Amino acid sequence: MSKRYFVKIVTDPEIDPRKCVVGMACAAQALDDGNEVNIFFASHAVRLLQEEYLSQIDERSGVDSGMSRSILDRIIKGGAGIYCSTGSQAVVGITKENADEILVSGMGMVWSGPAGVISLSADSDVQLVY
Repeated sequence: MSKRYFVKIVTDPEIDPRKCVVGMACAAQALDDGNEVNIFFASHAVRLLQEEYLSQIDERSGVDSGMSRSILDRIIKGGAGIYCSTGSQAVVGITKENADEILVSGMGMVWSGPAGVISLSADSDVQLVY
């Protein structure tokens, strides 16, 4: 029986990049196991959605080169709902107007905020926070 997972990543990848990669890997594993997954990136974790930033995090997190991007690709291809904090994106300089130039393409990302976090968590069976 599949479950609905809500994975929220809020850790600053500059402080604990490995925790961020582990959070994304857990979301990908839940999808691989046939579950429904919604993943929400908030605070400085929104940087994980930036093409250039994601390509540099592997060395700092102690994983093989390209692994973080591969995990995000599994999340995208697995059909996860990908959400981000509009306010957090603004803090790191990303807006809806410049997002296509900076963020990983093809995510179908939903810009959201606290209301989205509350709704997604209320609709889930399992919640994981990284």
